[in-house]
Amino acid sequence: MTISSRMPGHLIRRLHQVSTHVFLQRVLEAGYDLTPVQFAALDTLRHHPKIDQASLALAISKDRATVGAVADRLEQKGLVTRVISTRDKRARELALTEEGEAVIAALFPIVEDLQKEILPGLDDDEYRQFIALASKAVRSAGHLGES
Repeated sequence: MTISSRMPGHLIRRLHQVSTHVFLQRVLEAGYDLTPVQFAALDTLRHHPKIDQASLALAISKDRATVGAVADRLEQKGLVTRVISTRDKRARELALTEEGEAVIAALFPIVEDLQKEILPGLDDDEYRQFIALASKAVRSAGHLGES
């Protein structure tokens, strides 16, 4: 085992690769073409309809340019609508379409079920401990690394 393979940054990167692979595989098997970031955007829109793109970027910890591209793709797929904000003519508000609502409703249980699959080898107690420690680290980091 190399030193780098015991470093948190390396392990986090590897777990991200595992997580993304499992997510994409399960979502594709369910007949959908959606990335983890697109799913996060849809899930956020389900809970915060008519949120503007800048607020969505903050909510899912992505930069505005990335969220703009995500919104473009989701709009092309017919899953969201984008309208000019009545409060700020420079802002675009997003909302789920009926199809977007149906997709997030269908995918949510699948994504919920795959969560333990992205942490193979952990028993239930270890899984809960991982979640607690990762959550603590993320809260402590605050907005570090966000654009």
